[in-house]
Amino acid sequence: MTLTEPTTEGHEAAALLAQTREAVDPELRRAVQGLPGGLRRVAMYHFGWEDADGTPSGGHAGKAIRPALVLTGTRALGGRPETAVRAAAAVELAHNFTLLHDDVIDEDVRRRGRPTAWTVFGVPDAVIAGDAMQALALRLLAEDPHPAAARAGSRLAACMIELCAGQQADCAFERRSEVTLDECLAMAMAKTGALLGCACALGGLYGGADEEAADALDAFGREAGLAFQLIDDLLGIWGDPEHTGKPAGADLLARKKSLPVVAALTSGTPAGAELAALYAGPMTAEDVRRAADAVEEAGGRDWAQVHAADRMARAVQQLSRAVPDVAAAGGLLALAEFVTRRTR
Repeated sequence: MTLTEPTTEGHEAAALLAQTREAVDPELRRAVQGLPGGLRRVAMYHFGWEDADGTPSGGHAGKAIRPALVLTGTRALGGRPETAVRAAAAVELAHNFTLLHDDVIDEDVRRRGRPTAWTVFGVPDAVIAGDAMQALALRLLAEDPHPAAARAGSRLAACMIELCAGQQADCAFERRSEVTLDECLAMAMAKTGALLGCACALGGLYGGADEEAADALDAFGREAGLAFQLIDDLLGIWGDPEHTGKPAGADLLARKKSLPVVAALTSGTPAGAELAALYAGPMTAEDVRRAADAVEEAGGRDWAQVHAADRMARAVQQLSRAVPDVAAAGGLLALAEFVTRRTR
């Protein structure tokens, strides 16, 4: 397939995502179908391509935001996106490795509108399939003849270590009574921002970027990723279950130390103290509703919204360092705005 520049005003991000899905899915499927039988079965189900019994399914593998950043980053630096499809697939595999593990750790029972892989195949198979996806991501880059593949592989490997550190910190926070905002922001940057930044940097490398430009693209993705996480945390409290795929207040019920929650807990307000008391014990459905109100009353919701906007402003500054041409940077900006302007 030849990837062209989308031109429909107001729909650039949607067009980029659709093009990415069409370009990357075949490479992604080829990679996953090369896994041994049991691992392949779990992976094919997780991506929505098969039902649990192996019957083909019309499900989808997600929005393809991260691979879209790879291909769009390549184009922004003057390269041909077709040459970066394998790198885009590698980033998507790395992302889904984290999703399989996150679902187990968080005990989430729904993803993309159906039961999570661990609830269908068991925890061991889901975890091991995630491990296989991680290895498969690095293998794709190791076997890629593109001259940027080695540098891309090194960046992706370092990113995945950072992702694991972020996940470990997230789990540790749940066992701690007090977490600072700085700690929470650092965790979110590692757990979410790192892979979005890596996707942008890989795109730049495949477009011929030097290390300085790749670092600026990485910083752009990280800042946009933190804005994304802030919005995602808001949706985890107030999002519509029909669109998020999770029950309303699921993050509160799990006592997650999400960014708006930590902002509320550290606010020094009566509502923050009430939230801390609610988090200290088991919560009923009414307690979850009250906890959501407490986060808002303590300023956590407003703080997250303002901070998300600030992080996006920082992202734009970083992007201008790597891609001074505003027109060339348009696709990356459209994708960043797409993921940070969700309301449901």
